[in-house]
Amino acid sequence: MNEQKFTIDDAPFKKFHFRIAGLTFGSSFCDGYSLGIIAMALTVFGPQMNMNAMWTGLIGSSALIGLFAGSLILGRLSDRVGRQKIFLVNFLLITVATILQFFVSSPEELFILRLLIGFGLGGDYAVGTTLLAEFSPKKYRSSLLASINVVWTLGYVASNFVGHYLGQAGSDSWRWMLVSAAIPAILVLILRIGTPESPRWLVSMGRVEEARQIVKKHLGPNVEMGETTTGTENQKTLGFRGLFSKKLRKRMAFGGIFKLTLVIPYFAIYTFLPSILSTMGFEQNFFADIMLNLFLLVGAIFGLWLLAKFSRRGFTIGAFTILTVSLFSLSFLHNGSQFLMLTAFLIFTFFMSAASNLTLVYPAELFPTEIRGSGIGMVTAISRIGSAIGTFLLPVSLSSFGLSASMAGMAAILLIGLIVSIAWAPETKSLSLNDASNPLLEAEHSLMETDIPFTEKEKIT
Repeated sequence: MNEQKFTIDDAPFKKFHFRIAGLTFGSSFCDGYSLGIIAMALTVFGPQMNMNAMWTGLIGSSALIGLFAGSLILGRLSDRVGRQKIFLVNFLLITVATILQFFVSSPEELFILRLLIGFGLGGDYAVGTTLLAEFSPKKYRSSLLASINVVWTLGYVASNFVGHYLGQAGSDSWRWMLVSAAIPAILVLILRIGTPESPRWLVSMGRVEEARQIVKKHLGPNVEMGETTTGTENQKTLGFRGLFSKKLRKRMAFGGIFKLTLVIPYFAIYTFLPSILSTMGFEQNFFADIMLNLFLLVGAIFGLWLLAKFSRRGFTIGAFTILTVSLFSLSFLHNGSQFLMLTAFLIFTFFMSAASNLTLVYPAELFPTEIRGSGIGMVTAISRIGSAIGTFLLPVSLSSFGLSASMAGMAAILLIGLIVSIAWAPETKSLSLNDASNPLLEAEHSLMETDIPFTEKEKIT
């Protein structure tokens, strides 16, 4: 009897898929932990260094600025030299810079180290997500990519608990908070040794036989590439220019604006969550902090169900609608009932965490293999420079204009995301990675999917 054959897109889930997912999740955990712990550390470090709002904003946004540069540069580099090398080396940079945070003595030194950490994490967003998408079977791709956000949220929540505990360690507590992020970073670095190259990337470079050997070694002898078309020389060298070609520019614009408008309020609000809660009247209210962290975690998990149940387009439009309304409501409720303010904030938190799953799934499905790393890197870079600016400006806005105006401004950003999603969001669910990334199939597939938010769709065959 002939053994059943599979392609990468249809292959059964193996231990190797679990390993690649785990190594990508490790980076996401470190990113969430790093962002969360700086918020806790700044409550001690800031007063010690007599930092003003400008320096608080700069350090709070420093990793995001680094993410901008790292995702742009390393994402493009991964299309030229491969995914695996960067997948390993960038975590060496993250680990070293994280450890050095323990020894800083000025805001300037901490700012530089946070830039380096962000640079490495930015590269990992582009390369890790790309590598996971290119190895994942179609059936599990969206769940695996979306789970990156769940693990990010776990890292963020864990940092809050660690920060509260280490906050009792005295005047140097901020040092222990920041260096605690080195523990997961070292573990991820060690486990990434020996990670194979992406077979899809090898095929795009004309190295088909190497790709076949990797597939057979790691996915099984009955799994085949399913694609052996190599990229043209033009495709291999096109890089960022290809992202703005007539064929891809609408997808590039959607990906950048969609992710930008989601992450600006997310990073700005949760980097300075203690300050915002204090402004809302929840100063030193551990219950409110715990409830928000719980809703972040549950929302991220619930988002996995939403991805499986609804179309990409419907989920996106519905989430933007709820987020815009809830944040506008919060701006109007300021100085009103604390219960109503907390309820609006919890709703916002829940659906923001759920919708953030889309920011890991959509970009990987928008661009072809030859420039997927560049595409994800560009989308991430656009979102991170925007979120860095938003995070830098939020403490200034809170001190100058107050909570109501600041939250209304964030809601207006979400409204832009809603309008762009209605106009441009493609439907990529249930397609192979090659088909999902082909904009020529978008119109045909859109006819088979409705645009009604949160409506169950039939599986595309």
